[in-house]
Amino acid sequence: MTRMPDTANGKKTAIILGGGLGGLFTGAILAKNDYAVTIIEKNSSIGGGLQSFVRFGEIYDTGMHVIGGMQEGGNIRRLCEYLGVYDPTIFAEVQQNHADEIYIASDDMAYKIAAGRDGFLASMSRYFPSEHENLNRYLDAVYAIVDEMPLYHLREASENDFIHNEDFFLPADEFIAKYIQDPKLRGVISYLNLLYSGERNTTPAYTHAIITVLYLSGPCRFAGGSHRFADLLANVITDNDGTIILNEAVKFIHNEGRTIMCVETDRGRKLSADVYISDIDPNTLLDIFDDVTVFPKAFRSRIKDVPYTYSAFTINLKFHEKTFRYINHTGYYFEDYDSSWKMGEENTDWPLGFLYMTPPEVNQGKYTNKMIITIPMPWEYVRKWECTTLGQRTKDYQFWKKQCMDLVLDKLETIYPGIHYCIEAINTASPLTIRDYYGTKGGSMCGIQKDCKNITLSHLSTRTKVSNLFLTGQNVSLHGFCGVPLTAIRTCEDILGQHTILSKL
Repeated sequence: MTRMPDTANGKKTAIILGGGLGGLFTGAILAKNDYAVTIIEKNSSIGGGLQSFVRFGEIYDTGMHVIGGMQEGGNIRRLCEYLGVYDPTIFAEVQQNHADEIYIASDDMAYKIAAGRDGFLASMSRYFPSEHENLNRYLDAVYAIVDEMPLYHLREASENDFIHNEDFFLPADEFIAKYIQDPKLRGVISYLNLLYSGERNTTPAYTHAIITVLYLSGPCRFAGGSHRFADLLANVITDNDGTIILNEAVKFIHNEGRTIMCVETDRGRKLSADVYISDIDPNTLLDIFDDVTVFPKAFRSRIKDVPYTYSAFTINLKFHEKTFRYINHTGYYFEDYDSSWKMGEENTDWPLGFLYMTPPEVNQGKYTNKMIITIPMPWEYVRKWECTTLGQRTKDYQFWKKQCMDLVLDKLETIYPGIHYCIEAINTASPLTIRDYYGTKGGSMCGIQKDCKNITLSHLSTRTKVSNLFLTGQNVSLHGFCGVPLTAIRTCEDILGQHTILSKL
């Protein structure tokens, strides 16, 4: 059966492939603007990186979410308020005078960093007093870069917004070194690499700048599980004549020339709409077209060859009751000051670093029941098992996972002596799990690698050569809880008309 574009109430229709953060935000915006939206999601729950799952009687998020842009007047909060999905009980602020803690094992040194520009400056200057003026200049340069990004500020672009200063496209490591003299301080400042998969000589300064400003402006975390927020976005869609289909994947896209006629799922269902939006990996998208030559050969080659960011190994801990205190900051562990730039490299000394947090509950008390640890890991570490599927992994894979887990927990013990005795149960996941659940190439955490040497290669347009197909999600432009919603705005304005959404925000 094929559902025709016109619904009974005369609304235009949109089909979204994938119910991740990009698909949900795009769907909610379109639903708010009189579209009947259908999301087709291959997993049993929507959300992508916002999915939660239950283990040992506790709710764990599939991703580790350090959220920016949700402070009063913040860009993503304004978008959420427009959609009617801002619920203050879903977000928990971190401790402002101790928002992050960076532990460097080689020095046995813990750097405690406050939130906000002034807090960051004061914190770093306390540890590196001779760099105070350099830090000021560095922060001026960081904010100057972000000021040149109109979408971040939810403003319409002008001709001048396409002219960037000399720092904008520098490699992030060179940008930091341009302003900071002390090698140790350069390493400490680079700790946010773990949030955007930063790589030396590759990651552009604007990526470093936007993440830095985003989290300096007021970091927070999901309380009670990130699925609560995903559900709010889904409700906007279903409350406006939309549909969310779970446990069903789009298997074929049937096109005539440069127009999609319908999509067909793995259950044989055919659905059609006025417009189609892809929130799935671009490589997967190309593979399911009837006629892939609808896209130019150069574009297909580009998608097949573009490098992706590295993946991660994840450890979820459950603690014995009232044995481990709740940590109201994000923790970062590094072997040395240069480690954050080496996360994407194969290394016999893995792990070189990781980040950890105790996810808050609503009305969080003194003690926590759980911790999430995310450890960057290149795909090469699991390549020998890449043809295996969930539930059918081999014994040597399980043994390898146990070895990885033990290495990480031994290092965590140096920060929290005795933590082993607090642990009641452990769940682990590898890059294979990320690939299987998110459907992203190589289990990539942050999508396509942004390359300062070839910006055009690492950014995709939300428009495509197919007249009624648009792109959204982390592979298009910026990733994460800020970048993906901003891309969704751009996608929707390509469909609804330029400045349609920005003028309302």
